[in-house]
Amino acid sequence: KTRAMADDLAKLAARQEDQLKELDRMQTALDSVKRKAAGATGTVIGQVAAIFELAIAAAYPATTPEQRKKWLMISATSNPKFGDYQCNSAMAIHKFLKDQGGDNVPKAPRDCSTKIIENLPQTDIIVKTEIAGPGFINVYLNPQWIACKYAKILKTGPAAPAVPRQTVIVDLSSPNIAKEMHVGHLRSTIIGETLCRVFEFCGHKVHRVNHVGDWGTQFGMLINHLKTAYPAFLESPPNISDLTGFYKEAKKRFDEDEAFKKASQESVVTLQAGDEYSLKCWQILCDISREQFKLVYDRLEVHGLVEKGESFYNSRMPGVVAELKSKSLLEHSDGAMIMQCGKQFPLMVQKSDGGYGYDTTDLTAVKYRVVEEEADRVVYVTDSGQGEHFEMIFDGARQAGWLKPTTRLDHVPFGLVLGDDKKKFKTRSGEVTKLVDLLDEAVNRSRQQLRERMGTEGSTTQMTEADLEEAASKIGYGCVKYADLRQHRISDYQFSYDKMLDPKGNTAVYLMYSYARIKSISVKAGVSLAELESTLPSVDHPKEYQLVLHVLKFPEVLERTMEGLLPHLMCEFVYETAEKFNDFYRDCKVVGDPNQNGRLVICEVVAVVMHTAMHLLGITPIE
Repeated sequence: KTRAMADDLAKLAARQEDQLKELDRMQTALDSVKRKAAGATGTVIGQVAAIFELAIAAAYPATTPEQRKKWLMISATSNPKFGDYQCNSAMAIHKFLKDQGGDNVPKAPRDCSTKIIENLPQTDIIVKTEIAGPGFINVYLNPQWIACKYAKILKTGPAAPAVPRQTVIVDLSSPNIAKEMHVGHLRSTIIGETLCRVFEFCGHKVHRVNHVGDWGTQFGMLINHLKTAYPAFLESPPNISDLTGFYKEAKKRFDEDEAFKKASQESVVTLQAGDEYSLKCWQILCDISREQFKLVYDRLEVHGLVEKGESFYNSRMPGVVAELKSKSLLEHSDGAMIMQCGKQFPLMVQKSDGGYGYDTTDLTAVKYRVVEEEADRVVYVTDSGQGEHFEMIFDGARQAGWLKPTTRLDHVPFGLVLGDDKKKFKTRSGEVTKLVDLLDEAVNRSRQQLRERMGTEGSTTQMTEADLEEAASKIGYGCVKYADLRQHRISDYQFSYDKMLDPKGNTAVYLMYSYARIKSISVKAGVSLAELESTLPSVDHPKEYQLVLHVLKFPEVLERTMEGLLPHLMCEFVYETAEKFNDFYRDCKVVGDPNQNGRLVICEVVAVVMHTAMHLLGITPIE
């Protein structure tokens, strides 16, 4: 018992260490976004940063562009009384000058701030600056410029950050053939799809890849069971709708019947040798599995997912092994071929019997993606337990020389989905929950909730049966997605239907109701979009200004989401948008007010941006 506890503590410590490393990597990525903000991103923060970069260059002309990029730190203020943005460069500049020495070293960082402000170029973006604390520069934007930029969204729609177009491959979902998708596949599918949508919205060419587990020793067992339990399967294919049950039957025979086990091991060899009969068995299992997978993908609105599973790389693996061997990257170890990648244990590139495993498959896959498909960025969305494996795969790809200097490989780890007992989410009988059942239960509960609302005395929620079914599906699936995405992805989270369907919490239901409420305001006012196109939003009231400025940060959020691969940033943005809108609507009358049309512009743009953000999260709002 003591040993078991020690093992559990060791596993927990290792997991916490992995999470800390991932947090550090993400913080580095987000800091990089801040430093790169002066690029031509088209974001508000980018335009502010570009102004300050010019000012720093003019104030300190002897410094290099690389130094100025490193010092340039612009961030949004947390409190409106300190302005809209803040430049925090003075402290770094002062330290550099102090370390350099000389006669003209400023006494304090505030002196550097003063010099930067003195060299700010003329602009209609900034109306005021002030120095605070040790040398922070508080920046106040021009309300007129803010209003004009906001009004443009009504005509052209929400803008994406202007980033160089890339080819991005996202490896997501990755279920196993002959096994039904379970709750463990939920996060990879939802997180991966959201990242794909964000990349696409920002102009990148995206390939969704489903690296299914469709090869390996377990297929000998499954094929042998198929042949012996359903001997006429080629003429009349069996209806194996319960994949989990089929797999369990085969596993039970494999564990208990020595003759079956031996025949299964022989079936693996014949399959891998390309035996036609075995391949037909294998294909049937794959086709049945794909039908089951499609039930989940249709519910989650995951489309364009191209299957390139383990078997896809079979013909390429011998060439990869030969290449690594020719580059002297492999070592012999007890008859096997291994590759050292900076960890305590190596990659197993070729087994002692000449076969290949996951390490070889993943090395071959990464080469195919960056060399043959010419991906600029490859994103792997898997659980956090595979972090070290992918670190080694990426290191192997670098050693092999497959990566360009600009190629980026990312592992997107995520935590566990927990049940009420704070252990891995399972059914009451202890079985792993099927993903289809989990999603359907969310729709059932959503439907029940809607019927209760419709039955409440004085309720304004009334709809036809067809509309009810559509709304229940949108809410049910949307709530499951949002409940997952709103968590920091490396955190475990507790799955709760009650919490995710709460109309008053940080849930998809709350966002949908907020969106519907905003859309109803323009209907009530009876003003068309055409009548608003030449109208600027009203930004005189503090709640108006804060909401407008917040909505303008949407491209910044997209940029940070792409850089850090953090969907929860999108959730934070859209939830805060709804909260700020409700604050605005409480304090600022819209319909019938002298500023009606200016405030209707605010409402319409908020609705457009919320709709876009929810779509990127895979949520379809109810109009």
